[in-house]
Amino acid sequence: MDGHKQRQALTAAERAIEHLVAGKPDEAERASQRAAELDQIGIFSRLVAAVAGVATDLRSGVTVADEHLVALRDAVGVGPLSELVDQLR
Repeated sequence: MDGHKQRQALTAAERAIEHLVAGKPDEAERASQRAAELDQIGIFSRLVAAVAGVATDLRSGVTVADEHLVALRDAVGVGPLSELVDQLR
């Protein structure tokens, strides 16, 4: 395992959520895909789908659905990334 790649995956996941918070769904989806590509241990295996759910809501101009927020929180686990997810509420 390459620790540097895994750190890059974490950074990309963080950027994906930051882009969602900033209302940039396209950038969020690209960053989540990058996180998944770099992830060597599977901790972001559900991130792409979770980001896509939130991104769809953002594009539609509706309030982000609770189910999408729950999926995103589950995808990132407990920690600093989940605190970013809370900013979407």
